[in-house]
Amino acid sequence: MTAPLYGVYGASGCGRGIMPLARDTLARLGIPAGQLVFIDDAPAASHINGQAVMTYAQFLATPAPQRSAALAIANGSVRERLAARCKADGVAVWSVTAANAVIMDEVSVGEGALISPFVTLTSNIVIGRCFHANLYSYVEHDCRIGDFVTFAPGVKCNGNVVIDDHAYIGAGAVIKQGRPGAPLVIGRGAVVGMGAVVTKNVAPGATVAGNPARPLQAPTSTRGA
Repeated sequence: MTAPLYGVYGASGCGRGIMPLARDTLARLGIPAGQLVFIDDAPAASHINGQAVMTYAQFLATPAPQRSAALAIANGSVRERLAARCKADGVAVWSVTAANAVIMDEVSVGEGALISPFVTLTSNIVIGRCFHANLYSYVEHDCRIGDFVTFAPGVKCNGNVVIDDHAYIGAGAVIKQGRPGAPLVIGRGAVVGMGAVVTKNVAPGATVAGNPARPLQAPTSTRGA
């Protein structure tokens, strides 16, 4: 009987950062690295960093009793589309967690999470599907994080914060702690810029940057001045 087949979907920077974690996860289960591949819709090479690269069609066509894919794409909306594609084709959405990540008490994380090295999730946290937590990020106590949320490296999410689906939090951003019963809320699809310090709620779909973080505005046209 053939062995299960595993893939890291995306062979760009995000995927190349997840591949060693995926390889280590399978090694701990006694599954050979040959059962692990990159999946890429437009592969630039047959192998990247020692792992074979397949198109999604090739991944589906390879004989295997079970297929699983870690969705290593930074854009949450794209991850959602890929998750739906995988579900329709019977491919399990695979979670990968670094061995040195710290996960404490009463933490619930949905399927498909990718938890990079040196990430900390403390206590009483609920996280939805396909969460990305990049290097050195943390989530403090009593937070609620939706589906397809992305943390770039070094995000500091303090306690009593709610982050809705598809939000993107840029590298080094700091989210101020909310209060019990009155959490700080980052709305659906919001983007928090690199290094921003978020001290107030962020509206759905807004892009904020700076310290303190403020909504970005399109530049005023000077045509005809």
